[in-house]
This record gives sequence, C-alpha cells and structure tokens, in this order.
Amino acid sequence: MANPWAGEVALELNGERRVMKLTLGALAELESWLKVDNLPDLVERFESGGMKSRDVLALVCAGLRGGGWSGDLTDLAKAEIGGGPLEATRAAALLLALAFRPPQ
Repeated sequence: MANPWAGEVALELNGERRVMKLTLGALAELESWLKVDNLPDLVERFESGGMKSRDVLALVCAGLRGGGWSGDLTDLAKAEIGGGPLEATRAAALLLALAFRPPQ
C-alpha cells in the first residue's frame, strides 16, 4: 500500500499494483533522462504547463524505479497502465507534488 506521507503513489502496471517514490537516485535519473541541470529546473519544467508525454513517462519510470521496480523507459513504454495516460499523468503530478511538499 502506498503511503502518501512518505511520498509514495500507487499505480497499476501490467495488472500489478506498484508503488512509486521519488528517491534521490530516481530524481538523478530523471534529471539525466530529461537533460535538466538541477532540481529547480526539473520542477519548473513540470509546473510550466509545457509537459510532454515523454516527460510523464520519464517521471513515472523514475518513481517506479524509486519504488523498487527494475524496469526502464523502454519497458514502461510497452506496459499497460491501469487507467491509461490520464491516470499516469495524475499519478505523476501527485508524485511530484508529494516529493517537493514542505515538511509538515
């Protein structure tokens, strides 16, 4: 079960429930995949409204890898996401919001 207080978001992947989390390692991979230089630029990319489907794919993949999944972008591109692109986008946005929310 995903724990939002720990920055976790659930997503169904190929019929299996997975937990996503943006760990520091996952964020480093995401920066590399999206070719951004730092975390503020990464967040700005998603907040600017110019997000592309490949950005969502990379964010979901980074979150899945942070949650322990061993697949990569190619595996995710071929996977069936429960709820389709809309659910993937919703989950990606929530994942990013939870990762960068101020401490409570």
